Amino acid sequence: MSIALLLLPDFLLIVVGAVLSRMRAFGAPFWSGAERLVYFVLFAALAVCSLATAAVSVADSLSLIATGVAFTASGMVFSLLARFLFRMPQRDFAACFQCGFRFNTYLALAVADRLQGARGIALISLLVGVLVPVVNVAAVGMLARHARGQLLPALARNPLVLACVAGLAWGAAGFTLPDTANRVLANLGGASLALGLLTVGAALKLERGDLPLPAMGYWTGLKLIAVPGVALLAGRAFGLSGSDLQLAIVMAAVPTAPSAYVLATQMNANGRPVAFLITAGTIAAAVTLPLWLAATA
Repeated sequence: MSIALLLLPDFLLIVVGAVLSRMRAFGAPFWSGAERLVYFVLFAALAVCSLATAAVSVADSLSLIATGVAFTASGMVFSLLARFLFRMPQRDFAACFQCGFRFNTYLALAVADRLQGARGIALISLLVGVLVPVVNVAAVGMLARHARGQLLPALARNPLVLACVAGLAWGAAGFTLPDTANRVLANLGGASLALGLLTVGAALKLERGDLPLPAMGYWTGLKLIAVPGVALLAGRAFGLSGSDLQLAIVMAAVPTAPSAYVLATQMNANGRPVAFLITAGTIAAAVTLPLWLAATA
């Protein structure tokens, strides 16, 4: 089965979410609650279960982590260059800046599960735990320099970060999850993948606002082409190959997270161009992500 056909069910779930969100029975409050459920409960359960039961350690994954940090940092640098390339209001640039390096955790975990099962989920969860603080500090720092005092406590309470720490600590201690706990966490985690993709579709918005077309093309190409390209080069430089390199490409090549729009609006920046970049990137990733994975197969 080709990579494109393998990933087709995940992208069809995004389409289903987009359709359902346009129906009167599934309004904004429903999707807001669903996304909070996925983020704070279901994905946290998935991360704990995956990391606690998989043979994954930080020491054995340093090359993967270094690759993740490298392609994330490159996205930040290239995104910063947009300030000098395009004439955009500072409020718009600060909001769009994060679109060059933030990642859609929902899609990354779903694709990793599709490609490599439990091991893929565990390694992507580890990357998420490392990179979430990095991308959030960068995004909030650009939106408001004085917000870091509030950001650091929030990161310390981030459910995905805490779940990754708990799962790694449990596995490193050599404990096994009790059967009942394992079943509960596994069932919650299984529900997270489908519901997470549905919420991605529900968040899609095709309103470009005042975003210049060249800037739209720049950020979309940056996230879907340049950053995965850096991941491929950095991964090989750090000695990654096979399935580990494939996971690095997955993390780098997924589109921007819908939470980027939420952050922009909460910090009084212009959220409309961010929503459009997320939507355009998600649609384009249906083509670019299978191509990147085929290149590393």
